[in-house]
Amino acid sequence: MKNNIVITGANRGIGLAMCMHFKAQGDRVFALCRKTSVELTALDVNIIEDIDVTSDLGIANMVSGLKHIDIDVLVCNAGILRDESLANLNLSTIREQFEVNALAPLRVVASLQKQLNQGAKVALITSRMGSIADNDSGGRYGYRMSKAALNAAAMSLSHDLASNKVAVGIYHPGYVQTEMVNYGGDISASDAAKKLVELINQLTLAQSGIFKHSNGSVLPW
Repeated sequence: MKNNIVITGANRGIGLAMCMHFKAQGDRVFALCRKTSVELTALDVNIIEDIDVTSDLGIANMVSGLKHIDIDVLVCNAGILRDESLANLNLSTIREQFEVNALAPLRVVASLQKQLNQGAKVALITSRMGSIADNDSGGRYGYRMSKAALNAAAMSLSHDLASNKVAVGIYHPGYVQTEMVNYGGDISASDAAKKLVELINQLTLAQSGIFKHSNGSVLPW
C-alpha cells in the first residue's frame, strides 16, 4: 500500500535523497521547498513550491497545497547552519537558526496535525550537536541551541501526538556530505537518507521520542 510522505526542504541534500528513497519503495511523495531543483523535478514527485517554513505565507501555501492529503509520514527536514563563536557572537544568525531549525518544524507539525492519519509518523531531522552531554568542543551557538530546542519540542510532540497513535522519530543523520557543510562530511546524502528511511519504516509508538543516530544507536540528550 502506498503511503503519503510529506518532506520539507526537499529540493536538495538529505531531503532530496529521502524523496528518492521513499519513491523507490513505492510511496507517494509530496516534496515541499521554496524552489524546486533540476534533480527534484526529474524525480516526478508531487512538488509544492513557495514553502518558506518560517513565514505565514509559506505555512499557508503548505496547508493549501496539502489540504486534501491524509499524511502517513511527515518529515521535517528543512534546516540551516551558521557559525558563531564567543568572540564573534552574531545574535542575528542565532535567531535565524532558531526560526528555521526549532520553531518552523513545530509550526509545520502543528499546522498539519489534523491531517496525520492515526498511526502516522513524524520524523524530525535534528543533530547530535543539539546534545548537551555530547558537546565537547563548544562554539556553534545558534546551531547547537536551536537543535537542542528542536529536541525538546520533539519530546513534547511524542507525548502530545500519542493519543492519535502518532509516533515521533528524532534523528541525527550523521555528518553528511551536503552543501550545508561544503560537502565535507563522511557519509553521502543518499546513504544517510537510506538509513533514515529505514528507521522511519521501523518506527513504532513504543520507540516514539527516542533520539537516534541514523545508524540506529541512541544518542544522549
